[in-house]
Amino acid sequence: MIKLGRGPWRSLRWRIRLTLWFFAALTGLLVAAFAKLADGALTLFFALESQAAWAPFLLAPAVGMITVGLTRKYFPGIQGSGIPQVIAATRLAGQGKPVGHLVSIRIAVGKILLGAFALIGGFSAGREGPSVQVAASVLSAAHRFLPLSRAIRMRDLILAGGAAGVSAAFNTPLAGIVFAVEELGRRLETRTSGILVSSIILSGLLSMALLGNYNYFGRIHVDRVDLHIVGPIVVCGAICGGLGGLLSRLILWPQHRPEASLWRWRAAHPVLFAGGCGLAVAALGWLGGGLSYGSGYGITQHVVSGEATLPWHAPVTRFLATLVSFHSGIPGGIFAPSLAVGAAVGSNISALFGPGIGAIPVVTLCMTGFLAAVTQAPITSAIIVMEMVDGHNMVLSLMAVALVSRAVSSRMGAELYQELAGYFRP
Repeated sequence: MIKLGRGPWRSLRWRIRLTLWFFAALTGLLVAAFAKLADGALTLFFALESQAAWAPFLLAPAVGMITVGLTRKYFPGIQGSGIPQVIAATRLAGQGKPVGHLVSIRIAVGKILLGAFALIGGFSAGREGPSVQVAASVLSAAHRFLPLSRAIRMRDLILAGGAAGVSAAFNTPLAGIVFAVEELGRRLETRTSGILVSSIILSGLLSMALLGNYNYFGRIHVDRVDLHIVGPIVVCGAICGGLGGLLSRLILWPQHRPEASLWRWRAAHPVLFAGGCGLAVAALGWLGGGLSYGSGYGITQHVVSGEATLPWHAPVTRFLATLVSFHSGIPGGIFAPSLAVGAAVGSNISALFGPGIGAIPVVTLCMTGFLAAVTQAPITSAIIVMEMVDGHNMVLSLMAVALVSRAVSSRMGAELYQELAGYFRP
């Protein structure tokens, strides 16, 4: 082994840092650009939908078929959330196998362009999960430019990229690091963790500089949190745990029952299937008064701030639209839609607890509970919601409801992202 003197090794370390920081900055830039494109796509959809209620019946099927057609022809590997692909890529990289079909610059470009384009159809999908795959793709590309390729392993770069994606997409740096440990399931090497964590933070800071220092859903105002919150924690955890576990189970249906006629037909006619899913999304949006269209960010922001309450059917139509959107094969995540379902559930059941608790804490508990049930990542879910709504005085309550919800959900099936990751092989 070649021994380097103190001077040469110090110089080499700085070259490694600068290379990683450059790609971390590029990650933040691309995630911010993705956010702007996604917002523009949703704005266009809602502008067209407001002019003609029938517009989604044309837009959703057409956009769905075009998106899936282009995905399969030019960008295979970008369909769905993107988090399972990152998990699969870390496993493959740890085994020394190629990961270019799951994380690459081509994947990042396709995810951004087609992920944003799909939202013009009003699909119930988010950009946050896809941002994880985008960020992991960009940061993994840094490996070939490192002055010493063995200095940092490929799987650690993929892991750090996934964490940077969560940090930049949600403006939640702490949640990004926790997500890497809890959901992506790898430990950073002690000798490289400082460099990689600094890359995660840099990516988030650049995204923040471009998008502004904001709380994703605004700030919540909770006067006090005492023992009266225990009842809502148990009830919200049980309800959202059951519903989130059901959504996870239904998403995994094709993996568990591939011989079913519906999924065999989808495999044979993926583009037509996407068109049918688009019609279903349009119908659900029309029946639900437009509340199930898009990622759910806008309406959830109003619910969290206390400016709006939702009708009984809002969680039903959002739940179904999210499920249909995922099965359509478009590149889109379930983080934001899951939070929207949770907010809708909380808005509906908050009256059960009387005026002493208030609607906003219940909504926040249900958002955390539903996300934890779907992902079975309770700590990440609690910290994401806490940082997104600036709810630090509810941190113990959010962790408690996440653990209750996860306990219920785990009885109904395996971890969603880990199961889906097994689908992606070389």
